[in-house]
Amino acid sequence: MYLIACTFLSVYLFSIGIYGLITSRNMVGAIIGLELICNSINLHLVTFFDLFDSRQLKGDIFAIFVITLAAAEAAIGLSILSSIHRNRKSTRINQSNLLNN
Repeated sequence: MYLIACTFLSVYLFSIGIYGLITSRNMVGAIIGLELICNSINLHLVTFFDLFDSRQLKGDIFAIFVITLAAAEAAIGLSILSSIHRNRKSTRINQSNLLNN
């Protein structure tokens, strides 16, 4: 039952992240969608490593590694976002001309 509940929660978070990534008109929403995707993957990794490899901490260490990568991605993304906002006065994806370059 634990595996099913955690897998369902992970898939649900992943679906919300994909939906937010696809439908967001704002770059902040896209970054939040990416963070939800990373967190759902971490939940899935920790669940399966806890179930199948309970003596070692490989899943927890890998999840901490993914969390640090997600934090670095968020910091870099927000710095790029602030520079775009400073130059173009908007963070909307269709107004920033990032997709047309």
